[in-house]
Amino acid sequence: MTNKLMLSLFVFALATALGASSYSLNLTKPAVVNGTELKAGDYKVELNGNKATIKNGKVSVVTDVVIEELASKTYQSTACCVGEDGKYRLQELRLGGTNKKLILKESGKDGAVAGH
Repeated sequence: MTNKLMLSLFVFALATALGASSYSLNLTKPAVVNGTELKAGDYKVELNGNKATIKNGKVSVVTDVVIEELASKTYQSTACCVGEDGKYRLQELRLGGTNKKLILKESGKDGAVAGH
């Protein structure tokens, strides 16, 4: 086995062991997370414990989340925003294919939920 293949397998196994999960998300309008404005488009949401990383290309933002269970699975990932000052602040994500709902927290707000 080549070193690159072995390294790739190790990274995959480590991510799986640590419980990291990845989901797709389409933002239909720009939204703000922890002061970072995300343009409308397709994003990858990586969930690792109580942290979520939302990224698209070079744009990446990490936020603390509270994970709640829904009564049933969501078929498609969806986002809920609260508008303030003419900007939408991402508040909640429902992860497609799961019964997970993520409530996003703004950093430095003593655990306050974004938009509240």
